[in-house]
Amino acid sequence: GVSPKCHSFSFSCIAGGKMRRFLRPGHDPVRERLKRDLFQFNKTVEHGFPHQPSALGYSPFLRLMAIGTRSGAIKLYGAPGVEFMGLHEENNTVMQIHFIPDQCQLVTLLDDNSLHLWSLKQHGGASELREEHRFTLKGPPGSSPSATQITAVLPHSSREVLYLGTESGNIFVVELPSFRVLEDRTITSEAVLQRVPEDYCNRRSCELVEALRERPKNPDQILIGYSRGLIFLWDLAVVYLSLQQLENLYWQRDGSKFVSCHYDGSYTQWPVSSDNRQPEPLEHLVPYGPFPCKAISKIYWQTTKNGLPYIIFQGGMPRASYGDRHSISVVHGSQQTAFDFTSRVIDFFIIFSSEPTAEFDDPSAMVVLAEEELVVIDLKTAGWPAVHPPYLASLHCSAITCSHHVSNIPLKLWERIISAGSKQNIHYSNMPWPIDGGTSIAPDPPQRDLLLTGHEDGTVRFWDASGVCLHLLYKLSTVRVFLTDADPNDNMNTLGEDEWPPLRKVGTFDPYSDDPRLGIQKIYLCKYSGYLAVAGTAGQVLVMELNDEDAEHVVDHAEADLLQDQEGYRWKGHEKLKTRDGPVRFEAGFQPFVLVQCQPPAVVTSLALHSEWKLVAFGTSHGFGLFDHQQKRLVFVKCTLHPSDQLALEGPLSRVKSLKKSLRQSFRRIRRSRVSSRKRRGGSGNASEVQEANAKFDQDTLQEMELAPVQRKIEARSAEDSFTGFVRTLYFADTFLRDSSRHCPSLWAGTNGGTVYAFCLRVPPAERRMDEPVRAEQAKEIQLMHRAPVVGILVLDGRSTPLPEPLEVAHDLSKSPDMQGSHQLLVVSEEQFKVFTLPKVSSKLKLKLTALEGCRVRKVTVANFSSCKTDDYSENDLAVLTNLGDIQIISLPFLKLQIRYPCIRKEDVSGIASCVFTKYGQGFYLISPSEFERFSLSAKWLVEPRCIVDMPEVTSNNHVHTKSGMENAARKSR
Repeated sequence: GVSPKCHSFSFSCIAGGKMRRFLRPGHDPVRERLKRDLFQFNKTVEHGFPHQPSALGYSPFLRLMAIGTRSGAIKLYGAPGVEFMGLHEENNTVMQIHFIPDQCQLVTLLDDNSLHLWSLKQHGGASELREEHRFTLKGPPGSSPSATQITAVLPHSSREVLYLGTESGNIFVVELPSFRVLEDRTITSEAVLQRVPEDYCNRRSCELVEALRERPKNPDQILIGYSRGLIFLWDLAVVYLSLQQLENLYWQRDGSKFVSCHYDGSYTQWPVSSDNRQPEPLEHLVPYGPFPCKAISKIYWQTTKNGLPYIIFQGGMPRASYGDRHSISVVHGSQQTAFDFTSRVIDFFIIFSSEPTAEFDDPSAMVVLAEEELVVIDLKTAGWPAVHPPYLASLHCSAITCSHHVSNIPLKLWERIISAGSKQNIHYSNMPWPIDGGTSIAPDPPQRDLLLTGHEDGTVRFWDASGVCLHLLYKLSTVRVFLTDADPNDNMNTLGEDEWPPLRKVGTFDPYSDDPRLGIQKIYLCKYSGYLAVAGTAGQVLVMELNDEDAEHVVDHAEADLLQDQEGYRWKGHEKLKTRDGPVRFEAGFQPFVLVQCQPPAVVTSLALHSEWKLVAFGTSHGFGLFDHQQKRLVFVKCTLHPSDQLALEGPLSRVKSLKKSLRQSFRRIRRSRVSSRKRRGGSGNASEVQEANAKFDQDTLQEMELAPVQRKIEARSAEDSFTGFVRTLYFADTFLRDSSRHCPSLWAGTNGGTVYAFCLRVPPAERRMDEPVRAEQAKEIQLMHRAPVVGILVLDGRSTPLPEPLEVAHDLSKSPDMQGSHQLLVVSEEQFKVFTLPKVSSKLKLKLTALEGCRVRKVTVANFSSCKTDDYSENDLAVLTNLGDIQIISLPFLKLQIRYPCIRKEDVSGIASCVFTKYGQGFYLISPSEFERFSLSAKWLVEPRCIVDMPEVTSNNHVHTKSGMENAARKSR
């Protein structure tokens, strides 16, 4: 009677075993719930400057600014932290943006001639930007496309209609929000021409509508400007005849006069009177004549209490000498400045008094959207200084070459960095940020975070990455250490008293690098000691410390010959940078005190700093070295070159096929000739082209080794594979290397050929630190069987916790590592994760990435994840980015895949190469040369815009109309 039960029991056991085998690994309901509390993927905010901006709008009512891009994005900005983003489904270029007066609404015009109505609406306690309607103006059957091609848009102050000017000269009126065409109110070019003198009609047709302007205090009167120069005040039937091609119009505040600007670089002031049907101009000026000038494409005439108007106009420069300049001139009495931008001006607007009862405009600021940056000029302060923007930073003012994130900065260091930055900003205005609409309701950031970006021109920029606004705190330049073509004391803003036109350079965007060898490739900041190490393209490693005062001192030099034991090798790449002799003056902030120069001067590919032991380690494609920056002495170098690694000696340009190589060299020659011709003629050339290509070509060469493995087969590699000696990662650890009873400081290095080197270090105690040398001895060499590049090395203590950072325990910010239990070594290669026991280095555990889909590890970081439900649970995991753009979270120490998120398109190679993880499960990667996308993997920490835009009280039904005018730019870019 027992036997059947036994059989059924054994069957269920077998079935259960089989079922368990088919369950996903780690499928534990409790763990699944916990994972939901720990991990959550969100793309949260875009930091930086929009790529390829194409349109600008401003609402004086909401005090919000809108920027449209060529890819169909629309972004709204107000007070710091107030940001909204929308995306047109069509991905077409945004040509014009117009806010509806006194409403939380705006209209966009795309290059496919479609109009879109957007609204800011509250949902879930915060405002959201939503597209409400879309509309395309249709002509009668058989009519040409130009009949309805929109060239000018005027949102009427009644908030009920839009006036739409077209290429055919007709003006259509459409109802809001329905976009229904009110055919009985159409203003045809024929109706206008009937009221124009015959001799004018015979010579010209109206042509396209260039500008539409509502008359202040008379909302029924619309000023129409046609491109051939005819200006018509609709309803009053007053005609203004100009012999010059019209570019734009602007009403003066009281509506008694208006200004027209023209293609020949002139502007004209016209009176308005109901009894004169064809008035003569009051004034006609060519500000930069008498020689032929560029068009004035937009103009403002702003009244002030002192009686002297501000006349502000775009363009108008003499064609022959300044035809390549992008300028906006401000004239106020005897003061005149032509602000000179380094990239094309997309559009601009003036912030002035929008109170309907105010008698004067009293302009306070000029906001200029250039192709590569936003520039704001304070018009209230003498000298018209620039205002430091709290967002929309031009991240790519010099191409970004690397990034480094530091979480949880101590307050003291934070204040010292801000202090150093404030001394650099003395030339900026103290004016509060003038675009201050909306209210941010996002919680305060939980901690102070820094994002450091290295740039091609040898600078490192320190950004406040704690919250929604990525804000520049401080800029460090390494150029002063070296002798370059540029004199660091050059001041581009110096202007001779009698110079004409009175040009003044503004903005920070400068795509030209004096020497690409200055480029920063690796950055390491110790937040506890204030030591900073930066390494560059020509093998230079600088160690710096923070000084609150300007100082002059000699920078110590040391050379690290990484080929010292090798014979027959000859470096064919670039030379090292020449250094300055004698003392060098440095401004307050991070100041270099020692320079280690690698020989050959190849790109530094890895860097590690241990501020407690006062050691810095660096690696190139030839080997790695260790330097004692307290004694300023080289401890050792290790050459990692394989006899077949001849390629490593040819410099970064020779790593790829000769065709690519010659293309890049040609491009560099073109770039150099452009730079030199620019210096000769003082122009800026096509800045954005050079900038983007510059960034792309240089990054391609420097990242070649990161990208090459995509093309490799997945099988084990031979030692003959090129570039096996390329040092990918360096890591300091206090662990058990010789035996299990004594731990000691150690340095670990991982190469492209799958080799891991471990060195025992003897660091003298503090009291004898300056008397005895640091000694190093190689203790281990591990060769991974599959020979895949080593991208990460980590030691776990007796509790399976990653070892703390240097000085972290001393500052009571981490528990002391467990030195009782046995330590484990985690080696991450491009293809697998492998755990070894220490000190024996026997294999314990491994996780392979799937070979089928060609998946490779690109970045790996330990991240701490806290539960969003409870404060007393957190765990350390690995955040891994692959070459497919996926992010995987892998548990420690058991190497179980927890979750996988698609993050970056696999085709976006530069985005993947630029990604940087933070210590608490956030991340950044470049979505364009000028923008970081921020993402979060943590369910608890989320940095994203959350804001409210309330409807201000409408004080009058007829605001003074301020044009956000994109008509002209829109037509020109077609």
